[in-house]
Amino acid sequence: MPAQAAWLAGESSRLIWGRIAMVGRGIGRLACIVLLFAPAASTSTAAEENSAVGRKIDDLQLVDVHGQPRSLAALGEQRLLVVAFMGIECPLAKIYAPRLAQLASEYEGRGVAFVAVDSNDQDALTEMAAFATQHGWQFGFWKDRDQSAADQFGVERNPTVFVLDRERIVRYQGRIDDQYGRGTTSGYARPEINRRDLATALDELLEGKAVSQATTPVGGCLIGRRPRLAPEQERTAAGEAVTFSQHIAPLLDRHCVACHRPGEIGPFALTDYDEVVGWAEMIREVVGEGRMPPWSANSPFGHFANDTRLSADEKQLITRWLELGCPEGNPADRPPPREWIDGWGIGTPDAVVKMPKPFPVPAEGVVNYQYLFVDTGWEEDKWIQATETRPGNRSVVHHINVGVVPPLGKWKPGSVTGPTALSSFVPGSQPVVFAPGTAAFIPARSKLLFQIHYTPNGVAQSDQSYVGFRFADPATVKKRAALEVAENRKFAIPPHAVDYDLTSSFEFKKDHLLLSMMPHMHLRGQSFRFEAHYPDGQVETLLDVPRYDFNWQLRYDLAEPKRMPAGTKIVCHGRYDNSRDNPFNPDPEKTVHFGEQTWDEMINGFFTAAPVEDDAVPGQAE
Repeated sequence: MPAQAAWLAGESSRLIWGRIAMVGRGIGRLACIVLLFAPAASTSTAAEENSAVGRKIDDLQLVDVHGQPRSLAALGEQRLLVVAFMGIECPLAKIYAPRLAQLASEYEGRGVAFVAVDSNDQDALTEMAAFATQHGWQFGFWKDRDQSAADQFGVERNPTVFVLDRERIVRYQGRIDDQYGRGTTSGYARPEINRRDLATALDELLEGKAVSQATTPVGGCLIGRRPRLAPEQERTAAGEAVTFSQHIAPLLDRHCVACHRPGEIGPFALTDYDEVVGWAEMIREVVGEGRMPPWSANSPFGHFANDTRLSADEKQLITRWLELGCPEGNPADRPPPREWIDGWGIGTPDAVVKMPKPFPVPAEGVVNYQYLFVDTGWEEDKWIQATETRPGNRSVVHHINVGVVPPLGKWKPGSVTGPTALSSFVPGSQPVVFAPGTAAFIPARSKLLFQIHYTPNGVAQSDQSYVGFRFADPATVKKRAALEVAENRKFAIPPHAVDYDLTSSFEFKKDHLLLSMMPHMHLRGQSFRFEAHYPDGQVETLLDVPRYDFNWQLRYDLAEPKRMPAGTKIVCHGRYDNSRDNPFNPDPEKTVHFGEQTWDEMINGFFTAAPVEDDAVPGQAE
């Protein structure tokens, strides 16, 4: 067992923040939406090159969700026809499904018909029917079983919409509107729509005008197609040993299924062969671009116990499997799937603290970070041996931070002094379990502060999350966990600044062992680096994150604890983009200062450390 595990029993133990007030990041004018498999957005040039605008569409022969034959001709002589390609598990399609229903209602009676088409190989008719009912669709939802409709339209991604005139000539192709999209690494959501692209195209056509912007870029999921091999390729594939059952399923279990399984935050499961084959090209894209599994650390610096990256051999295995047409192999060759703990990972807790009441999560839009104070009811001091935060509804909870507010503490988002961090949840995270003799301290009559980030997924629902604790015997506690932050609150990022550099620092007063690090910036943050400046003048890069992603605020657990002698400074360097070229930027005209909200900024380097020498008096708080 590595030395790290001697301090925190479990390589992925999560102590990801030092003080919630410093990590608080309420979403306001601009918020990030987590599209777990969101692809890179197409450029306008690419959209125009692949455009079907001006093309006449032949009649389609498809089936509806009941298996009944359907065709465009049967829709009658409508002035305009909207054909929306929608996949039922694509995060962006889920978000836009209610909006498509609203648009169909808005244009009802104006000579505009709507129909949705699902070309994904992996989507079943029964699932499509449930999806249409769930989102209140009053128009047809048809299955494109052989992708002939997708081929005729030349569509590659869901959700893409087309507008056809009376002669079935394409007059518009692209997105529904511009509220949701993609940046360099992951998706974003604007608080409001700037341009209703589909509605604008419909209005212009109904007024007898040409569409002013006939093509717009689409960011979404690749249409799920089962690979088709020529006979010679099939013979080659038959002689290969790379199969789903023997190689790909275990790989997915190791790296992906923690999130991509039923009931988790992943928008679709990767546990079934047919489902995985439908997402095969999407897997190729996100793995090839390094977007999945999420990991942002630069390889040359540091070795981390919780590194989620695929090895070069694993990437090559996926590539070869795709080249061979995704063979299933013998299901009997598949190792038993990983067993996931549904109950408490810390064992039966001594106490459980729950949110006071369920929180309603809307189907779409921006949900501000939620800050909820909960009274523990504890009349005596507590030393925490283990703690575990659990979401009440995993499908909409992106992450939870839980902190301790002492009885005399007064805190609100934006305050100078924040509560001490204690526990957190992110998909795939493990409970916090301290080694014997090490514990976190909670004073009597403290309150807990839940900070929760919700991500709407197209269906209105609710969540009531909770946290469990196992207590340590005070007489056995020798070391108090150190949860610290290198911060800088005095800065001003000028308007339109590009690649603007900020630094923050923290100095160790006693010898410590560094256990983990977590960068934290807001929406203008571009890169982050942790350095150790030792008393002898040496400088060492501990962690380098060249492409910081606000949506994936990861903690990096060192494979082996690193000694930080007294007098060592942790120095953090962050670079920021306050220009219009940053799609996440709330306001490039603004001079940006320190603040809790996402339209403000931070340069906080959070880290966990343990003292080399005992620092807790048994049975006492301090």
